[in-house]
Amino acid sequence: MQLRNHSVPFHYDALLTILRMWAGALLLVLAGPATAQLGGGYERHLAGELVAETYSPAPGDTVMLAFHMRPDAGWHGYWENPGDAGLGMTVEWSLPDGVTAGTLQYPVPGTLILSGLMNHVYERDYAVLVPVTIPANAAKGTVLPVRVKASALVCDDKLCLPQDFSLATELTVGDGAIAPEARAQFDGWRAKLPRPLTLGARDALYELTADRLKIGVKLPQSLTLDSPHLFAATTDVIDYAAPQRFYRSGDWLVMEGKPNVTPGVTIKGLDSLLKIAPDTGLRFTATPAKAGELPASGTTVGGASAGGAFDAKLLLIALGGAIVGGLLLNIMPCVFPILSLKAISIARAGGDQTTVRREAWAYAAGVVAVCLALGLVILGLRAGGEQVGWAFQLQNPVMVFLLLLLVAGITANLAGLFELGGLSITSSGPQRGGTGGAFLTGALAAIVATPCTGPFMGAALGATMVLPGWAALVIFGGLGVGIALPFLLIAYSETLRARLPKPGPWMETFRHWMAVPMTLTLLALGWLLWRMAGDAGLMAAILGALIVGLFAFVYGRSQRQGKRLGPILLPLLVLSAAMGAMLVRGHAPVEAGKTRLAGAPYSETALASARASGKPVFVYFTADWCVTCKINEGAAINRSETEAAFKAAGVTVLVGDWTDGNADITRALAARGRNSVPLYLWYRPGADQPEVLPQILTVSMLTDRAKGK
Repeated sequence: MQLRNHSVPFHYDALLTILRMWAGALLLVLAGPATAQLGGGYERHLAGELVAETYSPAPGDTVMLAFHMRPDAGWHGYWENPGDAGLGMTVEWSLPDGVTAGTLQYPVPGTLILSGLMNHVYERDYAVLVPVTIPANAAKGTVLPVRVKASALVCDDKLCLPQDFSLATELTVGDGAIAPEARAQFDGWRAKLPRPLTLGARDALYELTADRLKIGVKLPQSLTLDSPHLFAATTDVIDYAAPQRFYRSGDWLVMEGKPNVTPGVTIKGLDSLLKIAPDTGLRFTATPAKAGELPASGTTVGGASAGGAFDAKLLLIALGGAIVGGLLLNIMPCVFPILSLKAISIARAGGDQTTVRREAWAYAAGVVAVCLALGLVILGLRAGGEQVGWAFQLQNPVMVFLLLLLVAGITANLAGLFELGGLSITSSGPQRGGTGGAFLTGALAAIVATPCTGPFMGAALGATMVLPGWAALVIFGGLGVGIALPFLLIAYSETLRARLPKPGPWMETFRHWMAVPMTLTLLALGWLLWRMAGDAGLMAAILGALIVGLFAFVYGRSQRQGKRLGPILLPLLVLSAAMGAMLVRGHAPVEAGKTRLAGAPYSETALASARASGKPVFVYFTADWCVTCKINEGAAINRSETEAAFKAAGVTVLVGDWTDGNADITRALAARGRNSVPLYLWYRPGADQPEVLPQILTVSMLTDRAKGK
C-alpha cells in the first residue's frame, strides 16, 4: 500500500477514501493466506484466470502465460506502481523442477484522479503477461502442473477490496504449436505492453532539484505524441498528482514535474514508462544528468500545462533578445530595402515633424500588428498539438509560393516598374501614402521578414514555448518593436535626420540598387519552393515571378499614362496566384522517392519469397519513436549511394515497422533474442542464417555487402 502526504487540501470524502483504502490493504495483509485457501472471502469485483499461449510447449521453449483480469464496470485494478494509492499484483508460484517464471509484464496503464490522489489503473479488461521457461531436457509428454496464488486490489470511487486467486493450469511438453486464436489473443495483449527503448548512454536523463524533476529522453522529432504522460516505475520520486509539462528541443522530449524525494538524493536509475498514445508506451531508464545536459526549454507538446509557468527573469531576458533580434533583422536582405527607402522618405516629409512621427508610429503599428498576429497563430497551433515556430508557414509550399509572389512585386517596385504609395520616392521628395500607407508598409516589412532569422532570435522565440500565452505574445510584440525601432529613432532624432542625405536624383538610383538584395530573397524562396515541390515548384516560381513582373510593367505604364487598370489587373493576378498555388500543392519534395529504398513490408512469407530468389535480402526493423533507427535511415539506408548499389545487385529490402507494436515484428524480434529495435539483418544468397549488422550503420557497410565484399 502506498500513501503519502500532499500539499493538496483534503476534504471529508478524500479522508474517507483513504481510510477505506487503508482498511482494504490491512485486510489484504491479515487475511491473505486464509483467502488464498478459501478462494477469496470478499465480494468479487475482479475476475481472473491463468491462460497459456500454448499448452504444449517444446523442450527449452519459453511459453507466455497471462493473468487475464476483468474488473466490473466502475471498478479498476492497478499497475505495478499504483500511484498515490492502491496495490499492484503479487504472485506466489508453485512450479515443477526446472520450470522458471520471469517478471510480470504489465500493459500501459491509464490515469485516474480520485479526491486529489493520482492512481495508475486499468478500468477495463487487461492482461499481465509472464514468460515461463521449460527445461531443455524435458521429455515430450511430460505433464507440468503450474500453480500460482495471486493477490490484487480492486477499487471503485468509494471502496477498495482485496481479491485473492488460486489459479492453476497444466502444460504438456510437445511440439510448441500455437493455435491461431490463441496467437491472435496474445498478440493483442502483447501490443499493449510498453516497448523497450534502445538508447545510448546519455539518451535518457533526469535532473532533480528541490522543486522540479525533469526527465528527458531522445525521440525523433517526427514522432507524433497524443497526450503524453510519464509513469515512474521507480516509486516515491515524482509527485504523481502534480501536472506534467512536456516540451520538445530537437530530438529531446523533456517532462517537467514536481518531485517527491529529498533534495540531494541521487537515484542510480529512474525506471520510466512514457505513454505516447492510448495503450502505447515506451519503457526506459533515465540516469542523472550533468549540468546543462538537458535542454532548458523547447516547444510545448501534448497540451499539458500548455501555458507554461511564468518566469519573470526569463521573460525579461527573452524580451531583450527579441528586440535586439528584430533590430538586427533590418540589415537582412528581406527587410533592409523597405526600411532604408521608407526611412529616407519619411525623414524628408517636408520638415513637418508631426507628420514624420505620426507616420513612424503607423509604420511601427503595422510591424507589431503582423508580429502579434503571427504569434497568435503560432500559439493557437501549438495549443492544438502542432510543433511550430517562427517562419512555420515556410513549411507549406503554397505559403512559400504566395510569399514569393509578394517579394516579386516588391522587387518590381524597387526596380521602378510601378509605384507603390508609401514606399516609392522621387528626386523631388517622397510620395507618401499617409498613415494608412505607412501602416501597410510596416506590415509589409514584417511579412517579408519571416523568411529571415537573425542572431538572438532563436533563444528569444524559444522562450515563447515555455512561457504563458500572454507572456509569449509580449515576446512576439518585442520582435516587432525591434524591427520598427530604427524607424522610430529616425523620426524622433533630429540629429539622425540631419545626417541623412537630402533628396535628389541619387534616390532613384539607390532605389534600383535596393532591388538587388530583394532579388536575392526572391531567388532563395524559389530555391526553397523547388526543394519542397520539385519541378512543379520550380515551374511555379519562374512563371509566378514572370507574371508578377509583367503585371507590374503593365500597371506601371498605366500609372504613368494616368489610366486605372488596377481593378482589371488585380483579379487576373489573384487568378494566376490561385493557379500557381494549385500547381505546387501536394507535390513531393525534389528528392522524395529518389534516394529512398523501395522496401516492402516485412513478413515471414515475404522473407521466404525474397530468399528463394537467390538474391541478397536486407531486412531492417524500425519504429517512429526510435532515434537510432532514424539516424541510420538518414545517414546510411536512404542514401543515393546505397540505392544504386542495391539496385545493381538486385537486393530485396524488407521493412519491419514496429511503431504500433505489430505482432509479426514482435515475434520476429523475439525469435532473434531481441525485444527492441533497431535490428538489421543481411541474408546472403544460400546462407542458412542472416548476418546481424551493427546498430550503427554506415553507407559502406551496406554498399560493400551489396557488392559481395
